[in-house]
Amino acid sequence: MADRGDAGPTVYTISSNRAFADSLAKGLIKRFGADPVGLASGRVLLPNNRAVRTLTEAFVRESGAGLLLPRLIPIGDPELDERIGGALDPADALDPIPPAIEPTERLFALAGIVGRDGKGAAESLRLAADLARTLDALRIEQVDPARLADVVSAAEDSAEHWQKSLQILQAIVTHWPAILAQHGRIDLAERRNLLLERIAQRWRDSPPPGFTIAAGITTAAPAIAALQARVATMPGGEVVLPGLWLDDVLPVAEWDALGPDGDGWIEANHPQFHLKHLLDRMGINRDEVRVWPASAGARSPARRAKAVANAMAAPAFSHKWETLKRAERHFDHVRLAEFPDAAAEAQGVALALREALETPGRTAALVTPDRQLAGRVSALLERWGIEADDSAGQPLSQSAAASLILALGAVAAEDLAPVALLALLKHPLVGGEGDQRLRWLDDARALDEALRGPRPGAGLAGLDRHFADEKVAPIWAKVRPLLALLDGLLDQPVSLAFFAQRLADSAEALAGMRAWSGPDGRMMAGLLSEWQALPAATTLMVSSEDAVPLLRQLLDSHSLRPPYGKHPRIFIWGLLEARLQRADLIVMGGLNEGSWPALAAPDPWLPPRVRAKLDMPTLESRIGLTAHDFASALGAPEVLITRARRDSRSPTVASRFWLRLRAVDPDLALDTDLPRLAIALDDPGPVTPAAHPQPVPSLEQRPKVISVTDVDRLKADPYAFYAKAILKLRLWNPLDQDPTAAWKGTAVHDVLERWFKEDDCAPDALIPRVKTMLRDPAVHPLVRALWEPRLIEGVQWVVDQSLADRASGRYPAAAEVSGEVTIAGVKLHGKADRLDRIGGGASAIIDYKTGNAPTAKVIASGFALQLGLLGLIAEAGGFGPDFAAPDCLEYWSLAKDKRAFGYRRSASGKQSTGEFLAMTADVFGIAARDWLTGTRAFTAKLNPAFAPYGDYDQLMRLEEWYGRN
Repeated sequence: MADRGDAGPTVYTISSNRAFADSLAKGLIKRFGADPVGLASGRVLLPNNRAVRTLTEAFVRESGAGLLLPRLIPIGDPELDERIGGALDPADALDPIPPAIEPTERLFALAGIVGRDGKGAAESLRLAADLARTLDALRIEQVDPARLADVVSAAEDSAEHWQKSLQILQAIVTHWPAILAQHGRIDLAERRNLLLERIAQRWRDSPPPGFTIAAGITTAAPAIAALQARVATMPGGEVVLPGLWLDDVLPVAEWDALGPDGDGWIEANHPQFHLKHLLDRMGINRDEVRVWPASAGARSPARRAKAVANAMAAPAFSHKWETLKRAERHFDHVRLAEFPDAAAEAQGVALALREALETPGRTAALVTPDRQLAGRVSALLERWGIEADDSAGQPLSQSAAASLILALGAVAAEDLAPVALLALLKHPLVGGEGDQRLRWLDDARALDEALRGPRPGAGLAGLDRHFADEKVAPIWAKVRPLLALLDGLLDQPVSLAFFAQRLADSAEALAGMRAWSGPDGRMMAGLLSEWQALPAATTLMVSSEDAVPLLRQLLDSHSLRPPYGKHPRIFIWGLLEARLQRADLIVMGGLNEGSWPALAAPDPWLPPRVRAKLDMPTLESRIGLTAHDFASALGAPEVLITRARRDSRSPTVASRFWLRLRAVDPDLALDTDLPRLAIALDDPGPVTPAAHPQPVPSLEQRPKVISVTDVDRLKADPYAFYAKAILKLRLWNPLDQDPTAAWKGTAVHDVLERWFKEDDCAPDALIPRVKTMLRDPAVHPLVRALWEPRLIEGVQWVVDQSLADRASGRYPAAAEVSGEVTIAGVKLHGKADRLDRIGGGASAIIDYKTGNAPTAKVIASGFALQLGLLGLIAEAGGFGPDFAAPDCLEYWSLAKDKRAFGYRRSASGKQSTGEFLAMTADVFGIAARDWLTGTRAFTAKLNPAFAPYGDYDQLMRLEEWYGRN
């Protein structure tokens, strides 16, 4: 290009109804492509690395053949590093600029500063991340520390917490550069500013050969705005802006009304605000901007741009909606789709993207800031074998390698608690591969079964005690050494560097080199090595409370980008990635407040009023950027806009952008077919409710042995007995279970048994045994505090009753004695809690209860006959000849009776023991003949009033039929 002399700046715009990258590539090829090296003689400055990839692909599409590309340089990328110096020639060769501090090192250093007042590591890191963003914003906007000090002084009327935050921020801004200088480093944002300023200075004195195009850069940061101003006015330089509305689209009055005025920007949430801000900082009027002469790629009718501008008008000009002509307010090839919930919306979006593939060569993209929606759509597309090209990737924390590190962190933080431990042992990377992995999983399941119930003691020592008497002890002996590095690791806070080393060593012990395989493993290994090497990580202390939140926060900040090889025509883009790209169908998903626009992340360091005074981006300006993205996406040839009426928690509010479109164009197409298809796609059809279960197994399948404790289950809920005794199904207790009534009963029975067998029922030995039992780690401190006084009073009652009985000639003779008898062709077996000898050769059977004993009404109904069944066993000599004539059947309950804990009640009530035993024999005989030696169906919930337990309710599909038949 020739020197333009005094012709003024060269600034173009590509309207949003045209594909930016394709139009730019076509124009450059048309102008410089005739010479084989014409394009290679220039350079194109772009906003980010994604834009570089997008423009590269556009050149490929438009060229139709091989060509040498210009140098594509992402100067506006927020993660731009020192390679910019090499990309733009030696900008700092004569006076080298210090290297930038590594982001992680800076984060840890800032965490050490903000955490000096006793904050935990996770909270310090969160505040440090916010502080880092604030410092970057101050650097990018080139806010002078003296100016910040003036604003802080003027903010004395702010809330106390804001004053404190501002004072801390001012101190850090003042001293942070000196801290960096001690290590010969500067901030990344400051280094980029210096590089860009030097480039602009050098290009002013000596413009580079060939052409220079600044394309698609919309940020108004001073350094970038100055560089673009330099490009626009130097020989061979041009600036190409995306989606600037000229006066044929946005009238001059509306443009001028955006501001600024004496108090700042007026309409910072307008789609054109940031472009006007950029032009102001470049010193260029909108009248000087021209339309880019080339057009290519997918495009929409030009009149839609006018309709979009009208829909996005500032509030002061929205009254014009009443007088707009239909052509100025109509959105052809744009439709809305409203879904009942987020799941249906994801299904509908996936259907729309899949439908686009029916047209050869047609492309489609979902544009959304809602990562949950993007993930759902991506998963749903896989049902058709479509792997969408998702530009955002996934958080590293969701990968296999990172989840292994998180599992290790959880095990260390919880001191080898069962849930965390089993999650680690069953992790897909742990235990080897093939047959070795299968054997490992078998062992893990065995440990899982042994760990069911209340939590064992902490650490390896507690697990050693728990597994000592278990059949899984040999399995535990193999697993134990692999966990040694985690035992007691966080009993005291440790440095992040030491913590990372232990995590890495433990990961290798459990998973070998599989822990570091694949892209996620390599990234995870690099991060752990980085954490161990950084000096700041040796002073960042990690405790058990914040270990997992700290790890998750660190891992969530890194993403795994998808490799090439995804679907070539289906894409998922975030707002940043969509700015310069275009597809034939654009689906804008999640059009609800909170997503479009997104809720602003709170800044704990700079209040909104201070940001505005410093002319820094505010909430309104972020909304303006989102509005520009929305308006640009509306330029696609076909647009589908979706929202869900409710999310997983509550009803949603439609986005302000959605409401504006509906207000401007009441006739805007509403797609009603897509929501119906989305719901119908997975509709299983009419559901036939389950019938009342009544299985009838063969006589050979019916058990001929039953426990006294199962007789009630057989009579009240035969199906539950069928599931337990015939199907052999058992309900596992939950892990880390709070002590249940059954657990409490077992614990008390064990104490009373040991009191008899080891202490000979010595009166002063029982309460110490109870207190020892209550100190078991399985007993939660809250349960202990509530249960101990009641239990102590109850067992003291047992001691008192035993002493009174001894005085009358009755004394304990046996405890936990098993016996059996055959009745009606069925073997009945059971265990007596205690057998007493009574003068005259008689005996008594005692059943301990930690809860209330059965009432006489329940017993008269033919249930709760456990003591009667034990009496039948004793009567037949099942407990030995000394107890063949039970004269007394008693419940001893430790529950409260009136004002005191503990009471005894006869099971036979007003009947004699003989009459009660005869009645019990008749009831059991009928049940045995019906279900065990007969053919009666095992009906579910036959007597629901006496079937309180629901272990098998899900299996019998209770909720489908109960109360219906």
